[in-house]
Amino acid sequence: MPESTTPYPFDRKPRRKAEFIRPPNTLKQKVGSGGLSEEILNRAQALLENNTVDFRPLGEMYLDSLMRAIHQALSADLEKDNPEQIISAMLYPTMQLKANGGMFHYPLVSQVADSLISFLESIDVPDRDAAEIVLAFHTSIRAVIMGKVTGTGGRYGDELREALVDACSRYFERHPDKITKA
Repeated sequence: MPESTTPYPFDRKPRRKAEFIRPPNTLKQKVGSGGLSEEILNRAQALLENNTVDFRPLGEMYLDSLMRAIHQALSADLEKDNPEQIISAMLYPTMQLKANGGMFHYPLVSQVADSLISFLESIDVPDRDAAEIVLAFHTSIRAVIMGKVTGTGGRYGDELREALVDACSRYFERHPDKITKA
């Protein structure tokens, strides 16, 4: 997984990384290798750029999944429940939001989700304070999607991302024992 492109004011080392599992490419095995013509690539690019599919239903689906994981984190007994499962339950929909945001002309969703991924990769346990930060990210992403804020959001988008990163920084200042130094 490529490193996050989001600058962070805290020195952190991710506690977990996504593992890539590459299944056999049976289609490639059947048709062989070679590549695509320039015309096909241009048509595919145009299709992506002119995509008019409404992202809201898909975004809502991932936000609902994220909210269920947040509720799980808020009600978890961290002595008994597996924190990695709870964090994974928050990471999956966030990764989907990051991946799909740009494709559907919501790069601000992708950028905010990228920041959340970096935060989730850095925490040790999904304690109440961490879950509240994830909830703030959820609320922000939902506002962007429901407000149909396509593009980067300009100055307001920058301020939103900065405020969320500041919340992450304050979390690690309050909980220095919950961060692995790089």
